Amino acid sequence: MNETEMVKALAALAQETRLKLFRLLVVAGKTGLTPGSMSETLEVSTTALSFHLKELHFAGLVTSERHGRYIIYRAELVKMNALLAFLTAECCQGEGCADLNVSACVNG
Repeated sequence: MNETEMVKALAALAQETRLKLFRLLVVAGKTGLTPGSMSETLEVSTTALSFHLKELHFAGLVTSERHGRYIIYRAELVKMNALLAFLTAECCQGEGCADLNVSACVNG
């Protein structure tokens, strides 16, 4: 991912509903979720959900696949990991990182 793609991804996640939606899809993993189940879980209207899914899709953070009558959405974990790697690539600028795990480095 280049910096422009990183900015799109971060901008998409910089909204409360989209962040909750993305995290919900991360938890669902490869199974994914239908819009109906996401709407119910997050208590968001289907219209609002559609808008937020479109933004996450544009940023490359979710994929969709038709499965019969349903559309299954999944978090794009490769992009998520690329984003995390980009954000932590120069953690501590090499100083002391050997003693830290990634979560410690990210959380300070």
